[in-house]
Amino acid sequence: MKLRLKLPKVMDIRLTGLLISSLLVSACGGGGGEGVGGGTQQPDSVVQDLPIIYVKRTIPVDDLGAIQPQDLRNPIMFNPGAELLLRALASPTAAETSLTTGLFAEGELIDIKDLAVSSDGTRLIFALRAPELEGVDDDEQPTWNIWQYQLESQQLSRIISSDLNAEQGQDMAPAFLPDGRIVFSSTRQRSNKSTLLDEGKPQFSGLEEDRQVEALVLHVMDEDGGNIQQITFNQSHDLDPTVMLDGKIVFTRWDNMANRNGFNLYRVDPDGRNMEFLYGNHSHQTGTNNNTIQFTQPMEMPSGQLLTMTRATQSSKLSADLTQIDVVNFTENDQASFSGSGSSALAQTSMTPDNVSNDDSEISVGGYYASAFPLWDGSNRILISWSACRLSEVDANNVENIVACTEDRLVAPDVVEAMPLFGVWMMSVDEGTILPIVTGEEGFMYTDLVALQPRATPTFIADGMPGVDLEQSLVDERVGVIHIRSVYDFDGIDITADGIVVMADPLQTTATQRTARFLRIVKAVSMPDDDLVDLDGSAFGRSNAQLMREILGYVPVEPDGSVKFKVPANVSIAISVLDEQGRRLTPRHQNWLQVKPGEQLDCSGCHTGDSSLPHGRIDAQAPSINLGAAITGLPFPNTEPGLFADEGETMAETYSRINGVRTPSVDIQFDDDWTDETLRPKDLSFSYNYSDLTTQAPTSFGCMANWVADCRITINYVDVIQPIWELSREVFDVDGITVIQDNTCIACHGLSDNLGQAQVPFAQLDLSSTASTDDPDLLTSYRELFFNDNAQEIMNDAILDQLIPLLDANGDPVFEVDANGDLILDANGDPIPVLVTVGISPALRVAGALASSRLFDLFAPSGTHFGRLSDAELKLIAEWLDIGGQNYNNPFDVPPN
Repeated sequence: MKLRLKLPKVMDIRLTGLLISSLLVSACGGGGGEGVGGGTQQPDSVVQDLPIIYVKRTIPVDDLGAIQPQDLRNPIMFNPGAELLLRALASPTAAETSLTTGLFAEGELIDIKDLAVSSDGTRLIFALRAPELEGVDDDEQPTWNIWQYQLESQQLSRIISSDLNAEQGQDMAPAFLPDGRIVFSSTRQRSNKSTLLDEGKPQFSGLEEDRQVEALVLHVMDEDGGNIQQITFNQSHDLDPTVMLDGKIVFTRWDNMANRNGFNLYRVDPDGRNMEFLYGNHSHQTGTNNNTIQFTQPMEMPSGQLLTMTRATQSSKLSADLTQIDVVNFTENDQASFSGSGSSALAQTSMTPDNVSNDDSEISVGGYYASAFPLWDGSNRILISWSACRLSEVDANNVENIVACTEDRLVAPDVVEAMPLFGVWMMSVDEGTILPIVTGEEGFMYTDLVALQPRATPTFIADGMPGVDLEQSLVDERVGVIHIRSVYDFDGIDITADGIVVMADPLQTTATQRTARFLRIVKAVSMPDDDLVDLDGSAFGRSNAQLMREILGYVPVEPDGSVKFKVPANVSIAISVLDEQGRRLTPRHQNWLQVKPGEQLDCSGCHTGDSSLPHGRIDAQAPSINLGAAITGLPFPNTEPGLFADEGETMAETYSRINGVRTPSVDIQFDDDWTDETLRPKDLSFSYNYSDLTTQAPTSFGCMANWVADCRITINYVDVIQPIWELSREVFDVDGITVIQDNTCIACHGLSDNLGQAQVPFAQLDLSSTASTDDPDLLTSYRELFFNDNAQEIMNDAILDQLIPLLDANGDPVFEVDANGDLILDANGDPIPVLVTVGISPALRVAGALASSRLFDLFAPSGTHFGRLSDAELKLIAEWLDIGGQNYNNPFDVPPN
């Protein structure tokens, strides 16, 4: 007898309860009935004669017997007790063989996950972690390794044969590329370690942005485990790569800059080029009850759509919803791409019944799905790991009985969910049925299912060749190029007042009248673990949301808003648009960009974080507002005749073609390259140079003279900002000796005057370099600039917090009372007023320079401190605030605790 479970579009518990109940009698291990998948069942005649492979594992539980939550943020978690099984046919009666028995000593428990199959169906690849070693620290335990099984030879082997090389990182989530190479996720961070060495830092694998575990990013290796290359450079995890038919690699990226905590879909070429967002940034509130879900384990379906496992970041259900996504026509669930032609109003479709829930706070009446694998045989079926919804009831004899989830039982006040019973099933999407293949077993689960079936070989995308696909000079410089058509383009909307054509015309708009003047290039700083550097909160300062950042350099924005410039290759970068004073105009760019050596990344414009319009995906976003030059061979209107354009070129492209791609500078420098001085005078040149500082510059002399890919601007507050407050700024009389005014910051903003007498710091702001009394790991000045404080006053030659009477809502003073509510009187019989401190708001905000106007307004032409700080000093303070106002931006400069 074949047992089928019908999955209608809307499952009615009253209609299906009897069927599920009868199924549970056998499948749940109660009632003594015959188990589902027992010897009397026959294989489905529709099922192809193909083998399937899956993992059987003990259900991970904690010390109290509760299911151990799965956390997407910790993919290296080790759950021992897994076995790799091969079933000769996708049939309940087929023979089952263990592939890992005897691989390690008897009784030693391993973990297995992330199964993937070659396109010809002859090879299996997966991640395996060897047994735990007793009495060994965590950092000396075995790591996750990539293994393969060859069907014809029946050989099981580790891809990297050398123990030493295999243990150099946590390797998981492998997939075959069309040429036999393997893409996988790993903590090896090969290129990142090389960059650290170039920066003069130790080589280490950086932590993800929550600083809990080392970040896993995508690598590619040859099929024998050699030639490992890092291809993505996220600062948190890049997981679950899958190779699409077009040859692209689609994967799940943990976007977690500034604690965003979104697992979205991205895609990239096998050599790391053309890395771009694909789907999901604004689609996380699409769970069962609009709860937050993440997009994991993407798999291409024959239709070209993606099958994903959508689930919470942390889940104790061992389950997800099977969600089909139309990524061809959508970038978000309710946002079609600009040229999208999909027939549906929404991108996401659940492949499971309506009463299947991915909300951890409720029972999923339609059961639980642990894994899925779509078949490519034209049958529109999916191999699934599924457990029915089961409840635990205790009878009068204190015996536990496993029963079906019925309406009456689910509304009981003391309802208790039983452990899941995951078996292997075949889902027919067209028929709405599932057919059992392997019966679940109490205490175990079957998961990570694949079928060894052939499918079309994906398109081969060759690695870019220097001198052919990639400009050789850029490869030699270890840089790539970014081209933005216009920073005035926000999701296809021209944000300029009179239009981009007017903005780009020097006769109609002077440089000072242009809003966007420069671009800042910011780089992530890799975070070491506590064994290398113990970083507490004070190392980051007021906020750790931005962790640590370095500045790579600056380039000017052309009059039409276009920018084309070099950036270091193989590093995580972000960009900011700046005003004339070098202050960030827009919110921080909260996505990491990357380019490979010699690659050019093209972008149409800018985007706001709140907008769900397509951005960052070339084939989905609106056309650029910057149409470029109207004709070939002529300059842009009223510009230098020597800068003649080709049709469609932006001003940045024209400049680059004639003068070369702009190289960043550690300084902000402006020269009017565009105005035709036969029509009007060129705009005045200006610069903010580190060489103009009389305190320590945050970069090297070599980088000030000649920018290269290794140049870094590293701003540590104690070394770079604090000296500005202490620099002598005495103004002398004509004799050069007599001091007529002392503008030194700490002369006024300190606890003593020039005679050593106690004083309340001017504006209640103490810029002293002493250790803060509130946090000795911070300087007093840093604490006063960024944190709320109390106003002070001098009483009896001592500096004390100022106290004032507390007033009620009516403006009347509040007096001290005893436990009975009676007034407490002083020695004179008068009531005693309640005194409170006077709060002082901080002068600076980690949100950036424009959010810190309380300070910068003082140094404006109309301010009381105009001229007391140089332009170079104000630019240095502004850039430090714009990247987060950190206490330190190099973890190896932080004093040890």
